[in-house]
Amino acid sequence: MPRKDPVPSPRHSTIRRFWRIFRLLAALSVVIAAIAVVLVTRGEGEVHASLIIATALGIGLTVLLGSGLMALMFVSSSSGHDEAAGSPQEEDKE
Repeated sequence: MPRKDPVPSPRHSTIRRFWRIFRLLAALSVVIAAIAVVLVTRGEGEVHASLIIATALGIGLTVLLGSGLMALMFVSSSSGHDEAAGSPQEEDKE
């Protein structure tokens, strides 16, 4: 007799959604870092390897950090944890 498919838990689907968003944003940060490196190397003057590495890491990690925090904020607001916290002003009115 066939078994029913298990229903995914909301927590599991939230984690899967976060990692899917984060992978897309990681790819975006690599593309942005590559564009920054190209723009730096097209400039006039001598370009050292350390400048290219610093530009790639600085831009890439900054965009990755910002987009990761935004993804966490998006997942947190859509999971319902923000509503559970409530605001202190609502409790004072009662």
